[in-house]
Amino acid sequence: MKIAQIAPLSESCPPQFYGGTERIVYYMTEELVRQGHEVTLFASGDSRTTAELVSCCEMGLRLNSEVQNPLPHQIAMLEHVRKRERDFDILHFHIDFIQFPMISPFANKTVTTLHGRLDLPDLPPFFSAFRNVPLSSISYHQRIPVPSCARWAGNVYHGLPRDRLPFSPAPKGGYLAFLGRISPEKRPDRAIEIAARTGMPLKIAAKIDKVDHAYWREKIEPMIKATPGVEYIGEINEQQKGAFLGDAAALLFPIDWPEPFGLVMIEAMACGTPVIAFRCGSVSEVVDDGVSGYVVESIDEAVKAVSRLPGLDRAGVRAAFENRFTAERMAKDYIKIYQSLIGQARQETDYPRRINGHDLGMRLPI
Repeated sequence: MKIAQIAPLSESCPPQFYGGTERIVYYMTEELVRQGHEVTLFASGDSRTTAELVSCCEMGLRLNSEVQNPLPHQIAMLEHVRKRERDFDILHFHIDFIQFPMISPFANKTVTTLHGRLDLPDLPPFFSAFRNVPLSSISYHQRIPVPSCARWAGNVYHGLPRDRLPFSPAPKGGYLAFLGRISPEKRPDRAIEIAARTGMPLKIAAKIDKVDHAYWREKIEPMIKATPGVEYIGEINEQQKGAFLGDAAALLFPIDWPEPFGLVMIEAMACGTPVIAFRCGSVSEVVDDGVSGYVVESIDEAVKAVSRLPGLDRAGVRAAFENRFTAERMAKDYIKIYQSLIGQARQETDYPRRINGHDLGMRLPI
């Protein structure tokens, strides 16, 4: 197939630091190329890929201090995509909703993976207006707030390359890990309290967005200073992630929001590191309770789960990752969606033309 992957421009593919969506687009693009497809990646110019790269801005916008408004860059990318639409069998968008008006005339050869939360009051009327646009979710829980008229083409859980993160059969650090963002919905305050009550060290590797600076200064930074054994490392890169997660006794995922997926959970599982996660959003779909970690509903339960970590087999945690969350499986699942949509498009456009009752034997182009 000739496939276009349209990535967000916030980060490069793969990201230098934090960036779950761009990382998934990168893994999928590389796996599709490996499986023999002809892939074009629309992304920032500092991206790395074995596919054809269409540079839509010089570098990832978040790290470009000269960028004040990302919208013009995103619109310019859509113009690149529009000009080449006929070059592809399928166009796969990962940029939320901005493309919907543009793709309506050729919606059947597109799919949009929704990577963010959908429980926002402005979204139901939007999806109702664009019910012809095929959508893909990254967990079934993510779909709950979306109106039934939305056109779901499938659900595909994220995946990682099997060899991207090394398996660690035994934790060398003896600490708990928190990896992600410093934000109220990610609840690093819960992670700090869990560590304090268990007496285990906690290492926090996380970025701080501008919108969360006040939350950091007023709540999290004082908690870290007041709690022995808690260390804030900052934002780490992909090369540091394997050791950070692999040396941890467990990953704490104490979220307080409808998490659409939670990539860090399967990154930890790939290292053999169990996950202690609060029952929110996709967590119950990702973590096999008692196998790849523990699903809890309170800080008390999380503290008890820490004491139960010796009962989990880290090889079993890694096996759970390999069985369910590889990039190979993810790409194959998307290929099924692509084939289904292409088949629907052909059924709608590939039919004999008749003029005055005479079959001309012609076929309309897709």
